[in-house]
Amino acid sequence: MSTPSKPDLKDIRRLLTAAFSGTALEWYDYFLYGTAAALVFNKLFFPELDPTVGTLASFVTFAVGFVARPIGAAVFGHVGDRYGRKVSLIITVLMMGATTGCIGLLPTYGSIGIWAPVLLCVLRFLQGISVGGEWSGAMLLTLEHTPKEKHGSYSSIPQLGSPVGTLLSSGAFALVGMLPDDAFLSWGWRLPFLVAFPLLGFALYLRMHIEESPAFRAMLEDAERNGPKPAPVVEAFRRTWGRMIIGIGAAFLGVGGFFLMSTFVISYGTDELGLDKQTMLNATVIGSVVEIIVLVLAGRLADRIGAWRVCALGAVATMAVAFPAFWLVDTKETGLVYLGVSLGIGALSIPYAPIGAVVSGMFPEEFRYSAVAMSYNLAGVLSGFVPLMATSLTSVAGGASWGASLLLMAIAACTVVGSIAAGSVLRRRGPSPQPVRHVEVSA
Repeated sequence: MSTPSKPDLKDIRRLLTAAFSGTALEWYDYFLYGTAAALVFNKLFFPELDPTVGTLASFVTFAVGFVARPIGAAVFGHVGDRYGRKVSLIITVLMMGATTGCIGLLPTYGSIGIWAPVLLCVLRFLQGISVGGEWSGAMLLTLEHTPKEKHGSYSSIPQLGSPVGTLLSSGAFALVGMLPDDAFLSWGWRLPFLVAFPLLGFALYLRMHIEESPAFRAMLEDAERNGPKPAPVVEAFRRTWGRMIIGIGAAFLGVGGFFLMSTFVISYGTDELGLDKQTMLNATVIGSVVEIIVLVLAGRLADRIGAWRVCALGAVATMAVAFPAFWLVDTKETGLVYLGVSLGIGALSIPYAPIGAVVSGMFPEEFRYSAVAMSYNLAGVLSGFVPLMATSLTSVAGGASWGASLLLMAIAACTVVGSIAAGSVLRRRGPSPQPVRHVEVSA
């Protein structure tokens, strides 16, 4: 093993740019589906159902992608721990780009009947498998290349892919949403999905031109000397199942809360409050801009006071604003709707910023990809049902928002508990040695 040296900041910036750009494109594809589920799929793929039931059915297909994520976590966790983080990330971006583009080519229920929602579910399932390996790979590639004392701020960089992906997807739908309703429902909604094909080439280029992480190279050297380790996923569950449960709780708000304040809010605003779809899309765009600012600030704060503390504080802040955020949306006043959505997204973005540093720090390197991927994506399974649960609670409440507000508070409470427990684990593990080496990124 070569002597560790201080990473070159220029090379780190190039690596972070590659990790962020690929993640942003991946989340663009994934969030695009959520927006379409709220605005389009209930009308074109479930037209025979009652509008409320159609929306529920549309969100069920949305949830299918989250159910698939642990499968992707298991598959790509194994690939990432055995064959490399880079190999795994190349496969995930290829799969995501191809499936998203194909959604834009799908015939609707009016053309092929029941096969339309069936094919939609299949493609969504493949999207979920892809995302199951994406986040953990991008996060580990970032953290395993960078100094441990900066993991709070560096872990927030891949997280920026989430709001940027939301901006791109919501912005794309905002543009096509300016079309007349007939044109929008006929062909306009397809355009943002079809853009995934050319974006795939760009994302693949970025992934091909990054180097493998120093931690994985050290693992390869160890495997050559001592033979391969047992199956990473099996080892992760056998040795650290308790830490994985903690990771699920800590990550829950950043994923589930976000879909409540974006995907569900769009549906709630248009279906229950009668607001224009453009207003709700604009609200999520503004909320995403707020999220970008919060992620950067929260990441820097994590370097000072600790990542797990920032996660816990952000979850408490979300509990405090859960009801006020929805009260503002309920006013139906455009400016206050924007403020309410931004307030909710901004608060839950605080724990989302450093969650990568929290979860990855709890697991040893030999099965870290598998353990991190399973923890994060099992939280994703729960999160995928959040819009469905919020819609059901709203229906029970006669269209009132208090059910959704309580759900957001409950999710935030899970993250408070998970973050504090994670802090206890991280303190016990102590400052584990990190194989920091000079980063070489191909031109």
